Amino acid sequence: MMPAIGAHAVDTRTGRVGIVMGHEGPYVQLRPYGGGREWDAEPGDVRHATPAERISAATAYTNARSRGEVP
Repeated sequence: MMPAIGAHAVDTRTGRVGIVMGHEGPYVQLRPYGGGREWDAEPGDVRHATPAERISAATAYTNARSRGEVP
């Protein structure tokens, strides 16, 4: 089943974790955890993120923010 808007998902093609922002045409639109530029992923390449993947994405964002790498 396709992740709903607002759900955390993984683009298995790239391994990136994002939040589902919408479904545009044949694509799923994902935005990185913590914000940033959206990207399009093929529906067959998207799956729900596990709790561990969600925590890892949140930790990576928090660490980058503490280093001043993100606003």
